[in-house]
Amino acid sequence: MQDSQLDRISNFIWSVADDVLRDLYTRGKYRDVILPMTVLRRLDAVLEPSKQAVLDAKESLDAMGVTAQDAPLKQAAGQAFYNASGFTLSELRSRNTPGRLRADFDAYLDGFSDNVQDILDNFQFRHQIGRLSDADALGDLIARFTNPEINWSPEPADVGSARRPGLDNHAMGSVFEELVRRFNEENNEEAGEHWTPRDAVTLMARLVFEPVADGIRSTTYTLYDGAIGTGGMLTIAEKELHRIAEERGEQVSTHIHGQEINAETYAICKADMLLSGGGEGADNVVGGPEHSTLSNDAFSGRTFDFMLSNPPYGKSWKSDLASMGGKSAVKDPRFVISHGGDHEYSLLTRASDGQLLFLANNLSKMKPTTPLGSRIAEVHNGSSLFAGDAGQGESNIRRWIIENDWLEAIVALPLNMFYNTGIATYVWLLANRKPAHRRGWVQLIDATEWHSQLPKNLGRKTRELAPEDIRRVCRAHLDFAETDQSKILPNAAFGYWKIAVERPLRILGADPERAYSAAEIRRMKQDAAPAPDAPPVIRKIRRRAEPYPLRGVFPARINGKPVAVEYEPDPDLRDMERAPLLCEGGIEGFMRREVLPYAPDAWHSPASVKIGYEINFNQYFHRAERLRPISEIQADLAAMERESRGWLDALIAGIGARAG
Repeated sequence: MQDSQLDRISNFIWSVADDVLRDLYTRGKYRDVILPMTVLRRLDAVLEPSKQAVLDAKESLDAMGVTAQDAPLKQAAGQAFYNASGFTLSELRSRNTPGRLRADFDAYLDGFSDNVQDILDNFQFRHQIGRLSDADALGDLIARFTNPEINWSPEPADVGSARRPGLDNHAMGSVFEELVRRFNEENNEEAGEHWTPRDAVTLMARLVFEPVADGIRSTTYTLYDGAIGTGGMLTIAEKELHRIAEERGEQVSTHIHGQEINAETYAICKADMLLSGGGEGADNVVGGPEHSTLSNDAFSGRTFDFMLSNPPYGKSWKSDLASMGGKSAVKDPRFVISHGGDHEYSLLTRASDGQLLFLANNLSKMKPTTPLGSRIAEVHNGSSLFAGDAGQGESNIRRWIIENDWLEAIVALPLNMFYNTGIATYVWLLANRKPAHRRGWVQLIDATEWHSQLPKNLGRKTRELAPEDIRRVCRAHLDFAETDQSKILPNAAFGYWKIAVERPLRILGADPERAYSAAEIRRMKQDAAPAPDAPPVIRKIRRRAEPYPLRGVFPARINGKPVAVEYEPDPDLRDMERAPLLCEGGIEGFMRREVLPYAPDAWHSPASVKIGYEINFNQYFHRAERLRPISEIQADLAAMERESRGWLDALIAGIGARAG
């Protein structure tokens, strides 16, 4: 079907909204009626040829007392859905009174299979019927949607002397996606919550598939999105996978799976899959308010080949945490794991932002033994790069990822790429089957300047990735080379030790040849103030230990004999330092270079050291501005001085003329 015909159908549906709903709904609420009606009209047209067969099968099943009728009725319909009522939408046009129409329309809706009922329930479409009926608009709405000038069927149809082409599943999916896009633009303050721009999704899909394109075989692949929204991310990814396979002479089968907490976007997703012919895919999408991915994983224990997601940024997950019993009670193996010798290694992030937990969820679903393993692309804002201190959930997730060598690349996208935000966004690309040349390394790609300007802004989206921009990013990724826009760094470059640097408590009157008990030290603190020139307070004498000043065991003499002592640390002088994992000499080398020259009596406790990871993206792509030459600055100042002198001379001359 040509684009002009798709536009014609989309424009027709949009005109129905304007003509029928204008005085009943604000434009932002048209979607509450138009999207479910579009679904119903398409399903009705697809089911019309087998309608009688379904009614006959229903009558036969009822006569035999069969209660499990779902499978045989789907078989009679020849589809993954059916309607067992005695009505079609076209027949409902002839109802004479609003009351009769309302009753028959309710019966018509009740006749649909459970998967369609799920869509209608999550659209909350039945809540709209009373309003439409009371305003006598329901009949007009049905009449407009059953206008014979529009062929909703997959088969061609004669309309008068014209033959209308059929609307195949792909074309119907395109029409529905176009309607969703238009409605999202009408509500652009919320659009980004549900809809990732197609250009960004295309880039993500190509980054996932192209590195393993030559390994794609004629087999079945699974795709998953734990924040599936309206499903556009996986449907675009699915098309990319099929394209890449076909270019290499392979024929792949794909199965889409996903989970979505928002009722309306879940309904849109499931409807789009049904309208696109993906009946099985629609059944593999789970959603609604009770189906939060974080607290109610619908695919526990499942693994997938490819995963793409755009999780919500900065969104609180307090309600999920509460339903899981609070942080101390969480035992979910996706979020409390074994790593680095810690069998209760927590990936739980701050309750104010759960975006990295969606990444942890995806990582828990990687295939460990297949030739390609699993590949993941996920969009995050900048906080996922650095939020959380060493030992906290966000840092622990980054550490877990990088120390397992799963992080392949991070791509910084242009600003103003998304509909409801202009913030910086990044594509994280992960794989558990890195090629040999990438193992132990992470690639950072700065694509912030690779974009095209939109001819018309869509909310805050003012830029897009044109096809040449996408190719440029993918080429930089595949080349895996150091350039101004591509940096290759060892995994350990992102890690650091968090060190508590201690210094001794010094109090006037302290005896440098005896140890003080904890109670004595408390009294000393109350009775005398610390003084930098006072002797350090000894809390323990270790007569057989070897001095190790960097770890808090210092040499001393008591009663003329050499001993080792530990000093009481002064909490007011405690300092937290970060030592890079790659620093020469490790922690002690860092202490000697960065601490001891300024605090010779300092030490650290190995037991208190924590390992953290952060990705300071700007550090690797910072471009210092060129300073202006002194001569140029002097010339500008001289010019300004001459100009101001001219103004002053003119002002004085004017005053003198008036005085004369």
